[in-house]
Amino acid sequence: MTVICYRKFILLIFHGFEREYTLIQLTPQDLVTYKRASLAGPEGTFTMKTYAAKPGETEKKWVLIDADGLVVGRLAALIATRLKGKHKPTYTPHVDLGDNVIVINAHKVVFTGRKRDDKRYQWHTGYPGGVKETTPRRILEGKFPQRIVEKAVERMLKRGVLQRKLMRNLKVYADDKHPHEAQKPEPLDVKALNRKNVRV
Repeated sequence: MTVICYRKFILLIFHGFEREYTLIQLTPQDLVTYKRASLAGPEGTFTMKTYAAKPGETEKKWVLIDADGLVVGRLAALIATRLKGKHKPTYTPHVDLGDNVIVINAHKVVFTGRKRDDKRYQWHTGYPGGVKETTPRRILEGKFPQRIVEKAVERMLKRGVLQRKLMRNLKVYADDKHPHEAQKPEPLDVKALNRKNVRV
């Protein structure tokens, strides 16, 4: 049974094989009783407070992802979800409840179609005519190939203080080594989640 209160009326919805709707008008005395019951905490039978987590209430895990052969966009979307904590039932938009994510083999990520050569990353130096651009191929073959994954995840998170805090929970490494063995990260098989996550 579902109880919905609106002003002076209560709508009772009985769930079963047939739904029955009953509209009951409350008297002033019933309204006082309803307000007391709703504020009574666990004993109240009419309303329930929306749960909002506080910083430090949930346990943060360490997750290890091998990016070898994974599609950049799909990988970045999954990492952003993990960083935000949207995979947890206690998700709260303004609180850092996500996991710490470690990504290895970042130089082995792949792009679909011709994006490896056709996609353009642009930025401005701040001087007149200072528009610069590069391609994913140049970055992956350059000195810092992990920036492909870092930028993809960064641009999937809403800008602000929380975004900068969440990005500090992301550790991306170009090769297959990382200095976080002490945290005992749990391997996450992204390839097994969806066949579209990987390109051979």
